[in-house]
Amino acid sequence: MNPITDIGGQLIPGLGITISILLASALFSYLMAFIAGLCRLSKNVFLRKFTGLYVEVFRGTSLIVQLFWFVYAIPILFGVNLGSNWSIGVIAIGLNYGAYLSEVVRSSILAVAPGQSEAATALNMTSFQKMRLVIFPQAVRMMLPEFANYTIQMLKGTALVSLISLNDVLYYGNILRSSNLSYAPLIYIVVLIIYFLLALPLILFSRKAEKIAKKGVAN
Repeated sequence: MNPITDIGGQLIPGLGITISILLASALFSYLMAFIAGLCRLSKNVFLRKFTGLYVEVFRGTSLIVQLFWFVYAIPILFGVNLGSNWSIGVIAIGLNYGAYLSEVVRSSILAVAPGQSEAATALNMTSFQKMRLVIFPQAVRMMLPEFANYTIQMLKGTALVSLISLNDVLYYGNILRSSNLSYAPLIYIVVLIIYFLLALPLILFSRKAEKIAKKGVAN
């Protein structure tokens, strides 16, 4: 049997975990990004400070440490069970990348030309209407490339869940390597290929998103 085919077949069972972690953490991070990004623009000082603390803590510390903190430190210190390691992986990755993406949301909204808001005010729009109908649609187009790029980063970040004993692609690769040391280079080449193939649709989407952002019009 072809060694690459054999190795790939033994890594395939980990695809389910890798893809499910990516999809769930991506959705969670997008939600956190919009919540935190909008809160950072709020007139409420408490909301701005609280979300600012969240953003700086999760951007300023390692995702690996955050994973270990959620798995080991929080249950011991506070007696709080955050669920399965799958849930913890989603929470940690989602909160981490949500912090980065919240800055994309905030900066994109601020990047909308002030004249747009002034024109909406002249049309007697409420603040909510201005945000929903004028500012937000333009800001979202500017967010798309960065959201796509961070989703690619998130895919690569999912490999860290193997450190908390989740059976993802890298976990199976490490198990296979431990029993076949001579095949270690080939095993990790196949792992790289799998991650690249998973990232390829996201890479293509990021290029499309850049074109949409440059045109300023969603196709």
